[in-house]
Amino acid sequence: MQLGRDGGPRAEERRSTPHPVTLNCCTLQFSCMHPGTVRALEFERIVEAVRTFALTPLGARQVAALQPATEAARVARALALTREVVTFHDEVGAFPLRASEDLDAALAGLAIDGRALEPLRLLALADFLDSTGRTRALVLEHPPSPHLHRLAEALMSFVGEIAAVRRAIGASGNVLDDASDALRQIRGRLRKQRQQLRATLEGYVRGRETARYLQEPVVTERSGRFVLMVRAEHRSAIPGLVHGTSASGASLFLEPLATVEINNDIVALEEQEAEEVQRILRELADRFRVRTTDLQHTLDAAAALDVAQAKARFSMAIKGVMPRLATDGRLELRGARHPLLMAAVRQRLPDGAANRLRQGYGGPPSRFALRRTRPPKRYAKAEAAPYRNLERDGGGRSTPYAEPDPVPVDLLLLPPTRVLVVTGPNTGGKTVALKTAGLLALMSQAGLLLPADEGTQLPVFHSIFADIGDEQSIAANLSTFSAHVTNIAAMDRALVLPALVLLDELGAATDPTDGAALAVAVVDHFQRRGAHVIVTTHHDQLKSYAMTTDGVTSAAFGFESETFAPTYSLLYGSPGASLALEIATRLGLDPAIVERARTQRTGERAQLADRLARMDRDLQAIDHEQRLARRTREQAEAALAAALAREAAAAEREARLGRRLETTLNERLREARRDVDRVVADLKTKAAEIETDARRRAAPRLVAVPTGELGALRRDARARLEEVAGRARRLDEPDVTARAVASSEAEEPAAARPVRVGDQVLVQSLGVEGTVRSLSPRGAEVDVKGKRLRATLTDVRLTSGPARGEPGRTAARGHVTVTVQSPDTALTELNVIGCTVDEALARADKFLDQAVVSDTVTVRIIHGRGTGRLRHALTSFLGEHPLVTRFAPAADEHGGNAVMVVELKE
Repeated sequence: MQLGRDGGPRAEERRSTPHPVTLNCCTLQFSCMHPGTVRALEFERIVEAVRTFALTPLGARQVAALQPATEAARVARALALTREVVTFHDEVGAFPLRASEDLDAALAGLAIDGRALEPLRLLALADFLDSTGRTRALVLEHPPSPHLHRLAEALMSFVGEIAAVRRAIGASGNVLDDASDALRQIRGRLRKQRQQLRATLEGYVRGRETARYLQEPVVTERSGRFVLMVRAEHRSAIPGLVHGTSASGASLFLEPLATVEINNDIVALEEQEAEEVQRILRELADRFRVRTTDLQHTLDAAAALDVAQAKARFSMAIKGVMPRLATDGRLELRGARHPLLMAAVRQRLPDGAANRLRQGYGGPPSRFALRRTRPPKRYAKAEAAPYRNLERDGGGRSTPYAEPDPVPVDLLLLPPTRVLVVTGPNTGGKTVALKTAGLLALMSQAGLLLPADEGTQLPVFHSIFADIGDEQSIAANLSTFSAHVTNIAAMDRALVLPALVLLDELGAATDPTDGAALAVAVVDHFQRRGAHVIVTTHHDQLKSYAMTTDGVTSAAFGFESETFAPTYSLLYGSPGASLALEIATRLGLDPAIVERARTQRTGERAQLADRLARMDRDLQAIDHEQRLARRTREQAEAALAAALAREAAAAEREARLGRRLETTLNERLREARRDVDRVVADLKTKAAEIETDARRRAAPRLVAVPTGELGALRRDARARLEEVAGRARRLDEPDVTARAVASSEAEEPAAARPVRVGDQVLVQSLGVEGTVRSLSPRGAEVDVKGKRLRATLTDVRLTSGPARGEPGRTAARGHVTVTVQSPDTALTELNVIGCTVDEALARADKFLDQAVVSDTVTVRIIHGRGTGRLRHALTSFLGEHPLVTRFAPAADEHGGNAVMVVELKE
């Protein structure tokens, strides 16, 4: 297979070459997705933002062609791949894919048989293929991710070719002497000839007889040959060849006869060197050419991986969730946010695109449904101001408001409902909601996660249409109304189910009565055809249609009752009120004009407006009460769950205490029995001793034991037995029992048994005491002053004394209490650059333990960039560490991927 000039296969071979990689749906074009709709919903702005995350020119070109798919299977695969890459980024980090701008030129050069590539382009190709190899290894080491692994497995290994390039070419692009034996020999001879030439010419410069004939004591170069600058009047003093004169004619560039042969040899060797370098570069390029198929597969897979990681990083930037693909026609966008209103996306767009975006959404922040960062009344005065509202700071300077976040909105079409009529006041967010629904549908079908809440789901639409904005055209002889009707007629002709139809201000720009009737007819027509329809309107007739027709629902954007400022929250079931006069007053129109407009309304219209306003207020009050009730129920459920948890914990503690008490009682009973046995044995022994002594002192036939000794023996035995009985009786006393339970295990010698959960231990490396909370083959988790740290089993030693709450008793038993004082400044940073992986992990483990003991919540581990081994090892280590809550690379301005920021459990 031959490569084309763009680095890809030629057209005739592209059709026949098998590809092991199935590219994402992003490269496919679908006629059912209306181009005008894609432009109206500004999907190309999303593509621009995603493209900025591409790591290679190949991936950037693929992203630029990103289009929504219409096949459910392709959409599901694309979303699953994006989700897998997001998980990979969270757990491992970014792909090590890299490519310079020389990559395209290198691929184009490979397409020409027999052509030698420039050294820097060969290096660019080798670096790119090295990055694909490292990406493959990193991905395949990760736990199974079916779609991601399939792409990684298609990356071919070019280890031999890469090594050959790096052996032959230096980092600066020079071909090294060791690239071949012939080149090493040629350059060796060149160095010798140049040394000989230098010595010969220096002899002329320094010689007494020749130096006086030179214009300047220097050696220069003319026409590729080394010459002397001889005065013109001494031309014959030094025999040689003249290669030119100076501009003044006073100096001649003379090549002495003694150096002619040397110069000839140098020129010949330089030609040989150039030929050998070209041969080496050609040979290196041919090593890639013979693996054209593998190279093409690797390029395809690398481009697909780059597209996937670009989509994943974009999805992470917008905090996207993976939508569920509904099969029952359900469209459920929970907490949906328009991505083009998010700062993370806007900062990725060129200035011109960002400005067009702001103009398209009406200028001021409140005009495009952004969450306020100021109290509502502060915005009331700024609605007509430019997009960047300014305020005065303490020093009299003008400072911009902080960029606000878009307000989440729920957009719901739950079967059997397929039509949503959105109403509400002007500047309330209706158009933004309409665009949000359409744009998120396109993003989902392009394999992007959505800026919404969990529970979001929507169908895979075969066609999406949007009639938004003013499409009037003087050249096409179309008025505003005509343009809308033309668009709707085109939608009807091209409709393919399942379909999403978005209609903004339907029935506007004409007679209100006729426009309302036409709007109802259009919506009803699309509903009967089975399409999902979201329409915004101010027409009361369309509102009535929504309230009285099965399969149609209405929702209204709310507003604040005092200021009529929009809240951007959608209230379902509400007919909504346009509040045209109230909004006009709020936007600064002369109150006299507004009052005059009120008098122009008919009585019927005024009554209808008042009734709708009352209904809307009632519905808002009901919604408020429902939210309060829901919050109260959630609090009650949380309190009940907490109580049940406390009860279960108390029951567990009681059961554990019972088991310990039983163990303690049994141990004390056995001890009492042993004491009785010892008393009896002692009694027998002493009695035998007394009797033996009496026999020794008495006559042989008469043995008499003194009564006093027998009485003393009886009293001693009775006292010891009463002591044992007293200890047994005291076992039932609560305080004695509690102390026995607390000290039963601590009194057991350290060498007599292994460490158990609940033991009081000393962590020898840190010199602190704590309680063992859990055990595993890797070590013990020890609670020290409410902070948990991990230690190896060999690093912990049982302490026989009581817990820290009884210092007096500890001192009485002769134990040493070790107190660790926190340093003046908490440990917050560890530098492991230059350490091996094992050294870095050991230092990080001890560092985290010390940080927890010193009540430090956030720490930094500096590992550098390098080969990435330290970062990958630390990522796995921190992911399994019980003290770590979360971790992530630092911000770019604080070290980026060279620093890991770790949050510890409190």
